[in-house]
Amino acid sequence: MTRNIPIGSNFRRQFTVDDSRAISFMGPALRVYATPWIVQDLEYACRDWLLEHIGSHEDSVGFVVEVQHKRPTPLGMAVTHDGEVVKVEGDHVTFEVVVRDPVEIVATARHTRVVVDKARLVRMVQAKRERAG
Repeated sequence: MTRNIPIGSNFRRQFTVDDSRAISFMGPALRVYATPWIVQDLEYACRDWLLEHIGSHEDSVGFVVEVQHKRPTPLGMAVTHDGEVVKVEGDHVTFEVVVRDPVEIVATARHTRVVVDKARLVRMVQAKRERAG
């Protein structure tokens, strides 16, 4: 349940911009941290933090992601995602995330996740499959 999640709670996750996290479409000199990977990394960082603060029968799903990718981070460089809980409203938890490499801020984001009961979500997915035939 989200009522036990204090606003202002912080977390930090670190990643390395490896081959899978870097774009390749602009050639080898521009192998940099890809925007979709920034989004994936921050979503998982927020989810992992939430799992420690909600019930074992619960999980969370992404609801809104707003990201500003401001600077490139080269292949092989480390990045740090610093997250903070900025809003808790019902089953919605909103985070602000700052992504930094050793030189500068790379991206800023606002991400809202919805805490869900896993059994209820399974039932919803099954019902949709049945409706779809």
